[in-house]
Amino acid sequence: MQQFNIAEAKAHLSELVQKAMMGEEIVIARDNKPLAMLVPIQRPTGKRIPGSGKGQILFMADNFDAIPEGFEDCIG
Repeated sequence: MQQFNIAEAKAHLSELVQKAMMGEEIVIARDNKPLAMLVPIQRPTGKRIPGSGKGQILFMADNFDAIPEGFEDCIG
């Protein structure tokens, strides 16, 4: 894990982002006190499965499908 001060991080942001994409953790600090960490985003690896959320909605309002007042003319 490497630590850089804010000014240094600003000057070398592209390089630090590239390092983070390669898996390194970059700490950004002010006065040698860590403030933030630059790490790569973990993307989902699996495929989406249709219907995988079935049964997870516990409540739906009775008027969920009702047309809001004033929007009657918007329905085609």
